[in-house]
Amino acid sequence: MNDGLPTTMAALFKPGPVAGLQLIETPVPHHGDDDVLIRVLLTGLCGTDLHIHAWDDWARSAVRTPLIPGHECVGRIVATGSAVTGLHEGQIVGVEGHLTCGRCEQCRAGARHLCLRNTNLGVHTDGVFAEYVAVPAANVWVHGDRVPLEVASIFDPLGNAVHAATTHPISGMSVLITGAGPIGLMAAQICARMGARAVVITDISSYRLGLAEHIDVTPATAPQAGPDELRAAGGTPLGFDIGLEMSGAPEALQTMLDAVSPGGRIVALGLPSKDTSVDWADISTRMLNIQGVSGRRIPETWRSVAALVANGLDPSFVITHKFRYDQHVEAFATAAGGKAGKVLLDWA
Repeated sequence: MNDGLPTTMAALFKPGPVAGLQLIETPVPHHGDDDVLIRVLLTGLCGTDLHIHAWDDWARSAVRTPLIPGHECVGRIVATGSAVTGLHEGQIVGVEGHLTCGRCEQCRAGARHLCLRNTNLGVHTDGVFAEYVAVPAANVWVHGDRVPLEVASIFDPLGNAVHAATTHPISGMSVLITGAGPIGLMAAQICARMGARAVVITDISSYRLGLAEHIDVTPATAPQAGPDELRAAGGTPLGFDIGLEMSGAPEALQTMLDAVSPGGRIVALGLPSKDTSVDWADISTRMLNIQGVSGRRIPETWRSVAALVANGLDPSFVITHKFRYDQHVEAFATAAGGKAGKVLLDWA
């Protein structure tokens, strides 16, 4: 029982294996001894949420229903479990959406991002598209007083960008980024800030490439810009030193493979929506290095994100639309339409 709090809340609900979400009234979740209860203020719409909303092939294979989706948020702690220490009511917090077991070999080695029993908030268990959410205290990140709420609401995807952009040393390197969604744009901003010699970002959306004008990078339209044009744009005749594949599009991955230099390093974060084939002989003979990246290192990436923001990084340029939660139909249509950056839902 949550004394002094409402007993019911508004939430976006996926009742079963069908497209769309329903706005419902549902009980406020119970929080256990090791949990905190958070009053959600802002949530971000992620590509994962669009998959769940559309109920596409990926969602059918990965998502359990019934479900309250959502994993990007900022909120205020309103109650803490009896075993929780170091957290208190009133703190403004974010949530790490990977719910790790803490007991497997990977977790015990300090690699929680590789947990063998990981479950995902808003994918395998009820998430943040609601007025309240209960989460383990170990998954809470306390924001500093100077972090604007809108920026705090995108620490999760900003963490993806930081994780990808810092996989390899960036200073003095030429970087190609395929996919100018919010994570790709933030990764481009980070690479430029960390001293990359050249940063080129591609997308099929002229709207999203327009957002790149806010940062010191070179936008290029795909697929019109082929490998030769991209190398010319980056001033890298031998090819790019580092590639960040953020789109999940098979065509973008092939462009990336063609545009990086021999011995180049590719970080793959985008999730393909269909089968993708590559020329492994080319990868072998050109000695390319491909590194998969998912989520954030816990808690190292959160610390890095907080430090970057505290030292002047402002990723708010990727936020283009904000809707009230009862405008969710319009919000999802906007996010899926290609003429938006990050779309937020306001639950305050």
